[in-house]
Amino acid sequence: MKQRDDMTFPFEEYKRRLTELRTRMKERLLDTVVITDPANQMYLTDYQTTGYSYFQALVVPLEDEPFMVTRMLEESNVYARTWVEKSRTYPDSGNAIQTLVSALHEFGLTGKRIGYERNSYFFPAYDQDAIHTTLQDSELCDCYGIVEEGRICKSEVELDVMAKAARATEAGMEAGWEACVPGATENEVGAAIASAMFRAGGETPAVMPYVTSGPRTMIAHASFEGRVIQPGEHVFLEVGGCYRRYHTAMMRTVVMGEPGASMLKAQELMKHTLLEMKQLIRPGLTVSDLDNLARKMIGDNDVGAKLITRSGYSIGIAFTPSWDEGHILSIKQGGPQILKEGMTLHLIPWMWGVDGDKTVGISDTIHVTATGCESFFTLDQDFVVKSEF
Repeated sequence: MKQRDDMTFPFEEYKRRLTELRTRMKERLLDTVVITDPANQMYLTDYQTTGYSYFQALVVPLEDEPFMVTRMLEESNVYARTWVEKSRTYPDSGNAIQTLVSALHEFGLTGKRIGYERNSYFFPAYDQDAIHTTLQDSELCDCYGIVEEGRICKSEVELDVMAKAARATEAGMEAGWEACVPGATENEVGAAIASAMFRAGGETPAVMPYVTSGPRTMIAHASFEGRVIQPGEHVFLEVGGCYRRYHTAMMRTVVMGEPGASMLKAQELMKHTLLEMKQLIRPGLTVSDLDNLARKMIGDNDVGAKLITRSGYSIGIAFTPSWDEGHILSIKQGGPQILKEGMTLHLIPWMWGVDGDKTVGISDTIHVTATGCESFFTLDQDFVVKSEF
C-alpha cells in the first residue's frame, strides 16, 4: 500500500479509515466485507469512476490486503487513483459475480463470515441472489452502514476539501443571480451556474443545479427546461458545488421586481429559522429536536407555506443520483441520531407554497464544532431583488 499522485488525501488518512473499519468488523464478528457503494469505496481508497453502473466491489479482509473487483476497463482507476495494489477484473462478456466469488476463493476468504451491503443501490437483487447461491460454504451477513459509521464525522482534511467545494457553490450561485433577468431562459441561468462552478475549481456535481421560475418552482426537483423568466416572477436556485466528490449545497431566491409582503415574510422567517437552528446545534442534540424547531417555526406562518420535507441532511461524498448523505443522517421528525463534532449538514428550512403558488428557499451547509457549528459560506441570505433591468 502506497501513496499515489492523484489521491485526494495523504495515505495516513486512508490508513486511519481502514483501521477504524476493521475495528467495526471485529465488533460485528466479520472476517471480510464486500463494499459495493461507490461513495464508500471512495471513502476508503479514493477509487472513483462514472462507470459504476457496472458491478464493482472493494473487498476488505480483517487482516489481509484489500483488493478490487472491477470491469476490465475500470482497472486503470484502481492503479491511478488509489493505494490498492491488487485487483481482479472481468471483461464485458464476463460474469462479475463469478469473478468476485473466484477472487474470494483465491485469497482464502470463503468458509467464513462475509459482510455485504444488502441495501446498496449498486448491489441489485439478482447479483445478491447469485452470490448467495454460489457461496454456500460461507455465512453471508448484512453489514450495511459499516462504512457510513466512519463517513458521518469528517476529519480536518475532509473539511478543507468541503471548503473548496463551497467556493465552487458560491461562485455558481453568484453567477446564477446575475443571469436571472426577465427574458433569460432557465437554461441560460443553469449554464451560467455550471460555468462559474467549474471555473472556480469545482468538478462535475452529483446533481446539476436546480433552476425553476414562476409556477415551475412548485414542481419538486424540477430543473431548467427552457422556460423564459417573466417580469414580476421569482426564480428558485439550489446549487451543489463539488470538489473531489465532496459536496456543499445552497438554496437562494431571486425576485424580478419588488417582492410582495408574503415573499418578504417568507424571507425573514427562513432567515430567522436558519439562525435559530444554527444557534441550537451542538454535539449531543438529537436530530429530532433540531427538526422540531425548524418545523414549528416554518409552520407558524400566515402566507400559506409548509415545510413538507425533512429540514436537513448529512452531506459529503456523493455520486449521481443525489448529492446528499441522507441515508446516513436526515434531520426529520422522530430521528434518534445525535449530532457529533465533525458532522456536515445541509440545513433546508425552505417554504413550499407561499401564497399557494411559490416555492422559495434559503439554506446553509454547516459543520458541527465542539461547541456549536460553522457555515461553509459567506454569501448574503436575503432574496436577490432585480428591480432594474
